Amino acid sequence: MKTTILYEDSDMLVCHKPAGIAVQTASIGQQDVVSELKNYLAGKGDKNPYVGVVHRLDQPVEGVLVFGKNQKATASLSVQIQDGKANKIYRALVYGKFDENSKEGVLENILLKDAKSNSSRVVEAGNSQAKLGKKAKLTYKVLREIVVGEEICSEVEIKLFTGRHHQIRVQMSNIGHPILGDTKYGNEASVQLYSALGRKGLKLCAYCLSLVHPQNGKPQVFTLSKLPWE
Repeated sequence: MKTTILYEDSDMLVCHKPAGIAVQTASIGQQDVVSELKNYLAGKGDKNPYVGVVHRLDQPVEGVLVFGKNQKATASLSVQIQDGKANKIYRALVYGKFDENSKEGVLENILLKDAKSNSSRVVEAGNSQAKLGKKAKLTYKVLREIVVGEEICSEVEIKLFTGRHHQIRVQMSNIGHPILGDTKYGNEASVQLYSALGRKGLKLCAYCLSLVHPQNGKPQVFTLSKLPWE
């Protein structure tokens, strides 16, 4: 099993999803996290394993995911995610150096998804297509700068308030700081810098998730012990 179990009890299961595997897919023969977890539970003797999807990560993104192990827990966890009561913190390596007055900030945009190209883009509020889009919000903070030859990349911490399609990737690219390794939303300079690093994969990780336990109401925090680029 590629997925790593971080925590498990009778109501929920928290795991570390690796990059390159989908949370759930309809493709026959393609493994996904849900299938792996069901097989894992079946191997422990569960005759009818239940794995309720609460939230998702893009296939190239790795990080912390929580699943419900029964319908009641799944519903409770889903409400927390939808109402923004669960804190989702990401780390990313992005292209470029931020100005001194923009090392932390709030990004609020309207994102429009194009199903045909499986991509999203920012549309201005006055655009006629804005009514078809969805509001997206995140905050970011630069943690450090990394010099690579004559170029600079920045490690940022991102708090997600909404869960839109490719949200972090689109919004960071929109301000001129695409995530390294992002072939869909990156620019030529970011691709060259990424090649200079000699690394593979999208440099975006859901590294911390905090929520309230669906049964006992106690706060729970789950954090990865190591970032993929460390």
